[in-house]
Amino acid sequence: MEPKLPISVCLISGAEAHRIGQSLRSVADWTSEIVVVLNDNVSDGTEKVAESFGAKVFREPWRGFIKQKNSVSEKATQPWILGLDADEVVSNELRAEIIATVKSARCAAYEFPRCTFFFDRWIRHGDYYPDRVTRLWRKDCAHWAGIEPHAHLEVRGEIGRLKSDLLHYSNESIDRQIAKIAPYSDDFVRDYLEKNKHVSTIDLVGRPFWRFVRAYILKLGFLDGRPGLYIASLTAFSTLTRYMKVLEAQQKSRK
Repeated sequence: MEPKLPISVCLISGAEAHRIGQSLRSVADWTSEIVVVLNDNVSDGTEKVAESFGAKVFREPWRGFIKQKNSVSEKATQPWILGLDADEVVSNELRAEIIATVKSARCAAYEFPRCTFFFDRWIRHGDYYPDRVTRLWRKDCAHWAGIEPHAHLEVRGEIGRLKSDLLHYSNESIDRQIAKIAPYSDDFVRDYLEKNKHVSTIDLVGRPFWRFVRAYILKLGFLDGRPGLYIASLTAFSTLTRYMKVLEAQQKSRK
């Protein structure tokens, strides 16, 4: 058996006992450390599942994606960090590519495509693919930043590209997908109000229309069949919802 790579796998997690196991199983045999920061109110058994794969589990109150991701990264002890979510699985092809890359790495970080499973098929077009994410980095070369809930990795140095897919099982049902719209839009509304921005007709009409055209036509979402149509439509609806919620919040504040 080859020695494990000097990589700390870092995850933040809520109640994910039903699927975090497949994520950790994809990395446990070839990485040196697994670190999980778990929401302190979780009681579904996620901690036991993580510990069964040798993970170090820390319970912390939820402080937002950015602070939570930085917290788990700070606890890593290895020179490389691989950031995952509980609904993501490292494919065999990506694992082989990461192993080869870390042994002779020249860049500060690496990005790779993420492929989403939805409606019983892998989505290969539209806004969902290739959905490149930067998730492998030298511990001292990056930190999480951005605007909640959209954390992104700020890297000091060159970012290389890997070709193989990270597998994404985020959308277990249409109901779950729709349920994400409201909480994800709340941070958008808060940021808009704090910056005292105003919603225009272009925001309400042009932006949703553009998001649909871009996803379904320009990015070839129609090649994914009915799921591609639904994804493009939901993206447009989500965009419209965010701006309408800003208007709603502004009206309430005036009253």
